[in-house]
Amino acid sequence: MNTIVGTYECKVDAKGRVLLPAPLKKQLTLSLQDGFVLKRSVFQPCLELYPMVEWDLMMVRINKLNRFSKKNNDFIRRFTAGVKIVEIDSLGRLLVPKDLVGFASITKDVVFSSAVNIVEIWDKDLYEESINGQDVDFAELAEEVMGNINDDDNGIS
Repeated sequence: MNTIVGTYECKVDAKGRVLLPAPLKKQLTLSLQDGFVLKRSVFQPCLELYPMVEWDLMMVRINKLNRFSKKNNDFIRRFTAGVKIVEIDSLGRLLVPKDLVGFASITKDVVFSSAVNIVEIWDKDLYEESINGQDVDFAELAEEVMGNINDDDNGIS
């Protein structure tokens, strides 16, 4: 698993192309040749950019689901809805297809935000609302999600 770090703001042009910031492009260098998968997020009004190696790992997990279960089939259909294989062009631009631009309400300013091994692509205003939202108490969330993890002697957990 390749960990991606950082949050980057950029502009999208009228054709849906976004120039990847140099520090992000550098982190994705090993993935440039294999390409990426771009999809709708399950929980947020944003897009998720998977390096192909990460997408393949996800597909291994999803392929283990029993397809004779309606819930599994419904999940697979919705999880893969709108999925596109995309590449970064020679100028370092990512073309975001129109249907995905619409899903994420992307206008002119976008944010690339690392999410461990994938990158979320947000409309800037929606991103700001999401991280500054009053609906989530981050301290409480951090305690609930990470508070009981103590599997290392590194002093962090």
